[in-house]
Amino acid sequence: MTETLTHFIGGKQVSAPGALESINPSNTQEVIAKFPDGSPEDVNKAVEAARTAQPGWASSSPEVRSDILDKAGSLIMERKEVIGKLLAREEGKTLPEAIGETARAARIFKYFAGEALRRHGQNLESTRPGVEVQTYREAVGVYGLITPWNFPIAIPAWKMAPALAFGNTVVLKPANPTPATAHALVSILHEAGAPAGVVNMVLGRGIVGDALSKHPDVNGVSFTGSQSVGSKVALAAVTRQARVQMEMGGKNPLVVMDDAEFDRAVQIAVDGGYFATGQRCTASSRVFVQAGIYDKFIAAVAERAKALKVGDALDPTTQMGPAVTDTQLAGNLKYVDIALKEGGRLLAGGTDPLKLSNHGYYMSPTLIVDTKAGDTINQEEVFGPVVSVVKFNTYEEALELCNAGNFGLSAGIVTTSLKYARHFQRNVKAGMVMINLPTAGVDYHVPFGGQRGSSYGQREQGFSAVEFFTQIKTAYSFS
Repeated sequence: MTETLTHFIGGKQVSAPGALESINPSNTQEVIAKFPDGSPEDVNKAVEAARTAQPGWASSSPEVRSDILDKAGSLIMERKEVIGKLLAREEGKTLPEAIGETARAARIFKYFAGEALRRHGQNLESTRPGVEVQTYREAVGVYGLITPWNFPIAIPAWKMAPALAFGNTVVLKPANPTPATAHALVSILHEAGAPAGVVNMVLGRGIVGDALSKHPDVNGVSFTGSQSVGSKVALAAVTRQARVQMEMGGKNPLVVMDDAEFDRAVQIAVDGGYFATGQRCTASSRVFVQAGIYDKFIAAVAERAKALKVGDALDPTTQMGPAVTDTQLAGNLKYVDIALKEGGRLLAGGTDPLKLSNHGYYMSPTLIVDTKAGDTINQEEVFGPVVSVVKFNTYEEALELCNAGNFGLSAGIVTTSLKYARHFQRNVKAGMVMINLPTAGVDYHVPFGGQRGSSYGQREQGFSAVEFFTQIKTAYSFS
């Protein structure tokens, strides 16, 4: 059944012609939803509604905000199978992955329901007798949230929940491949009791995000997407002195040392590289393997990759779903072709989509070995089930390879050496470090973010979220 979606503006569902469509990537003959192609005028209306609602929302009891977020979390958790199935149909994640992501979104709302009650300040002694100093945190205002398709409920949740918990109002612009999942989330927030204008959503193409990032009444923008788009969003926001927070992907290295527990290392590489179809900004897309186990390791990873069952996201036997769109699939295949032309050797997968169906964006898990650190495949984010491998000799060489390039989101090492593990943890240039774990897979209650070109601004999630979504006020009084 094809849904007809609407904008949410001022607490109302605002209909418009369904000029755009989201397609099931497992079966491209199925249209999941028709949705409006929003305009700058729609953004103006949504921002005005958010601006009008914000003072009342900020001045409400934190218990009110906490209760609404907690109820939203409960509703999401109660419906995780239904929402998860929608997410799997729309984005292409396997059903277990999609249900797991939905449950994560529920827990994010419940976590920030608690944080709404824990916003605090300080009482300080002044250097002047009789003067007292107090600091406290206030809401900032209206936030524009521009979210990607690869985690279509979790990422909107981890931006929206802290913004709302601390008294801000929001306008969400979700990615075009996954509007129905975002629509389901915003519907639940209204069902949970969010007042009119507190949560708004405008669907549509890039012009919506552009208008949101440039709007004079948007006090902050939180963006997750590519570096090329992120730079434009940042420029538009900073030009008018709005806050900006950006997550812009990664080219995450996984170092496998000779002394690694072998089977565990192989599974870590497979998990980090191929699950969620490799469509994770924290995926282990480049793997550095020490020379002593190189041949054995790449053979084992290739064997595991070939054994993964690729298919329809709703098939319970499927282990890896399709790419999200035809454009994404074409980009994946382009990078494979470039890697082979630059000297890489294909050990699993290939340049052709998996011949499972004429109606899905399927691609075999692909392993390209014998690549060089400077190859395109090791410098640019592919965002698909494509893993490239580089051989190294010494730990020092591996660390240098990890720290090359313009990304620095997540990095991992597999080793039984405490010496190497601790040195890597302290010296790799990445925002998140994984020791004997996949580079992909982070908790919802701790900070998320990277270094260099991967991130800009304050960290997302957990106890760090308060920094971006509040501002400190300092008050002096004389008695």
